[in-house]
This record gives sequence, C-alpha cells and structure tokens, in this order.
Amino acid sequence: MEVIDAIILGIIQGLTEFLPVSSSGHLELGKAILGDNSVPKESLLFTVVLHFATALSTIVVFRKDILNIIKGILKFEWNEDMKFLSKIVISMIPATIIGVFFEEELELLFGGQIALVGFMLIITALLLYLADRAKNTEKSVSFSNAFVIGVSQAIAILPGISRSGATISTSVLLGNDKTKAARFSFLMVVPLIFGKIAKDVLSGELTYESSNFLPLSVGFVAAFIAGLFACTWMIALVKKSKLTYFSIYCAIVGLIAIIWAVSQ
Repeated sequence: MEVIDAIILGIIQGLTEFLPVSSSGHLELGKAILGDNSVPKESLLFTVVLHFATALSTIVVFRKDILNIIKGILKFEWNEDMKFLSKIVISMIPATIIGVFFEEELELLFGGQIALVGFMLIITALLLYLADRAKNTEKSVSFSNAFVIGVSQAIAILPGISRSGATISTSVLLGNDKTKAARFSFLMVVPLIFGKIAKDVLSGELTYESSNFLPLSVGFVAAFIAGLFACTWMIALVKKSKLTYFSIYCAIVGLIAIIWAVSQ
C-alpha cells in the first residue's frame, strides 16, 4: 500500500468512525477505488489499526468523563460511575461473542464485498432516518437498553452498517436522550477495540512485513487526527437532530456501491 493511500484511508476512517456513515464500509469502498489488492486478513489488519487510532481519539475527547468514571470506580461503591461501567460491560457481550466465535467468517467480509457494503449502507440510512424523527428525552441508558444497543453494535461489525449510527439510533429509538446516547455509543466501543488489539498481539495475529510499517503508521496518525475532529462534531450534530443528511448520504453511496459492484 502506498503512503498516500494509507493517509487517505486513515482520514476516511477517522471521519467515518464517528459520523454515522460506516467506517468499515467506506474503508472497503476506498480500498476498491484505490485499487488495494490486500487479501482479506491483511485488509482487516489495516482496518483494526485504524480503529485503534480512533479509539485513542475517543479517549482524548472524553478524557474528563473517563477520568471521573475511574475515580468513581476506585471508591468501590455501587455509584453512578460503577453502574455506567457495568452497562458498558453488558453492551460488549454480543460483539465479543461474535468476534470470538466467528472471526474467520468476519475476515471474509473485508475483502472487497462492495455489493454487501451497498446494501448495508441503505439499512444504515433507514436507521438514521427513523432515529432523527424520534422525540428527545432526558432518559439515560438502562441495563436492558445496554444489551440491546450491544446487539446493534455486534450487527454493525458488517461493513456498511455504521457502528455509531446503529448504536445511537437504537438508543434513541429506545427513548434515550440523544446526547447521552452519543456519549454511551462512543465510550462503549473503546474496551472492545483495545481488547481486539490485545487478543491479536498475544496470539501473534498482528504480524506484518517491515514494508508495511510506514503505511500503517501514517494511516494511524491520519485516523487519530481526523477522529478528534469528527467525534466532537458528531456530538453537536446529534444534539441538533441532523442525522437525516447522513441518511440521504448513506442511501446515495449505498446505491452507487451496488451499481459499481454489478457493473464490474
């Protein structure tokens, strides 16, 4: 992979991880347009590295929230911070099960399945359209909500289903406050990404040729910087109920992707 291609894909990842348009879907489209011929496993490696970068940007944006949660946990009381952490753990269960037992099947989805990406983007568009019309409330995410949102996060492993779009939409459709839904959505993915990285490192799966080091590095930096911007912007957009624009965008890109795949 060329360095300039890695930078472009890093920017795409950083922006689309938080904007509800599917980062994995756009990465697959970007790779197809740029002519990346990586085999599925190598392609997934690059995707994981970029997700790791955006996880770090999430920590930077929510550093005060995370610090307060840590302080609350260290009190060793059943307080709001401990409850919030428990909900995060519950939300991780579905995606963890999928990741552990269906990893090989998932790798095959990240090898230029453009038609699949197109159909999944259209589903994302529908979710965003419905969520944007939900009434805003002051309700916080409950324990049962956390599991349901976790199921939507597991489904969003499919390239083309926006993780942030699916989880925020699910949370809002369950009647939760939009700002709280966005906060929960962004924080719930951080442990999963770090867990995925730790698992792959310990198992030796994150192996790469030395020639891939520079593209991976510049892609990582590009994704991190773009992620800082997109995360902050997305929180403001959710508050203002501006998801319809992304719904239209996903529908258009999804249709283009399907047409592209059929014409090849």
